[in-house]
Amino acid sequence: MAGLEVLFTCVSDNIRSAHDAVVCFVHWEMIKSGYRCVGSGDTPSGSDKKSEMLPSDWSSNREIYSLRYQANDSNAQLLLKAMVVDSSLIFNLMNLSTQQVSDLTVNMSDHVNADQLHTFDSVYKDADSLTVKVRTQLLPPQETTTGRRTTRKSRRDEDEEQRRGREDSDPLRVPSRHHPHPHRPNPLVPPFAAGGADLDPFGSHGGGGMIVDPLRSGYPRSGFDPSSGIPDILPPGAVPPGARFDPFGPIGQRRPGPDPDHMPPPGYDDMFM
Repeated sequence: MAGLEVLFTCVSDNIRSAHDAVVCFVHWEMIKSGYRCVGSGDTPSGSDKKSEMLPSDWSSNREIYSLRYQANDSNAQLLLKAMVVDSSLIFNLMNLSTQQVSDLTVNMSDHVNADQLHTFDSVYKDADSLTVKVRTQLLPPQETTTGRRTTRKSRRDEDEEQRRGREDSDPLRVPSRHHPHPHRPNPLVPPFAAGGADLDPFGSHGGGGMIVDPLRSGYPRSGFDPSSGIPDILPPGAVPPGARFDPFGPIGQRRPGPDPDHMPPPGYDDMFM
């Protein structure tokens, strides 16, 4: 509320009712929001001048208050009217350019001590609540400056995207040093390693082969050498040393008696055997 006390002291001689005190309060909120009072009444006059102070005749009409304002950074003209209705004051604020209107109703007993009109420290009650009401319900949104800044920022973003698009489509443009380096293969991998699994099916030179050798699959082995032969199954030398060998029966054990793989006995006609 800095500055309100100075304003209140300057116009204290004209404050003779709770309505006058509230109009003074709302006027100061207008000033803090970036507007200046240019005069009283509904129509402009040749003596209009921007000022933080209230015009000399601002409280000449005790039933209807009429004040005109102009924004500091634009030509926006606002007309503020306040009408006395019993113990309330109804504010109406109109933008003369857009014809947009906002309003606010203030109950005198909620925000003014009528018996303390000439004591600034005691005249206003719950001033913070009144400030919130004025800013949210009566004053126009603060978009004159922020809106333009937002527009300029979005245009800068669009220009930057267009510039990058033109650079990316230029085949003669030298890439920026900040661009990420292209992917390069690992120098430790042979450059002609493609197809190695076909040339080395068992993967004897490292890496995976294309054929799974059961003797090199990583599972536990019995430790036998198939080239030495399998009793009653393969004679020694039947499997060349180092050759791929797929076991086709229990290693080191003889088959037991007849099993489902043997021929049925003569004359046996059991089809489920």
